[in-house]
Amino acid sequence: MSDVTTSTTRPGAPERNSAKPAGLGSDHGATTIADTVVSKIAGIAARDISGVHALGGGAARAVGALRERIPGGRVNHSQGVSVEVGERQAAVDIELIAEYGVPITDLASAVRRNVIASVERMTGLEVTEVNLAVSDVHLPEEDDEDAETPVARVQ
Repeated sequence: MSDVTTSTTRPGAPERNSAKPAGLGSDHGATTIADTVVSKIAGIAARDISGVHALGGGAARAVGALRERIPGGRVNHSQGVSVEVGERQAAVDIELIAEYGVPITDLASAVRRNVIASVERMTGLEVTEVNLAVSDVHLPEEDDEDAETPVARVQ
C-alpha cells in the first residue's frame, strides 16, 4: 500500500508527487531533480534570448538589485521563474520585461523554444508548458535615467 499522494494544481500541469523532488529512475538507481534546479535552468535559458531585458516584476527586481550589491551577493538566476516539477514532467511560468521594439510574439516563441530545449536536454524531464507574462517594456531612455541617479552604497 502506498502512502504517496499526487495532486494537480491546474489543468495541464504535471502530476506532482508531494513526498519528494522529481525523480528519474533506472535499473541502477534513482535521480532526483529539485525545483530550484529547473528554475535556474529556465531562468538562464530565458535570459539568453535577445530582447529579454530582465526577469521578474518590479519588486522582485528591486530586491534582486539590492541582493547583488551586498558583498558576496549573487545573481538570482531563478528570479521571475516558478516551476512545478512532477515525476517526469515540468511546467514553467516566467515573468519578463521585453526590450522596446522587439515583437513580443516572436520573443515569446524564442523564449519558449530555448527554455524547453534547455530543461529537457539538461534534466530529461518533459516540459508540458512554458507560460510567459510580459509585465513591462524597457525603453532605451530608462538606461540614461538610471545612470544619472546616484546609487546609495550599502556598507
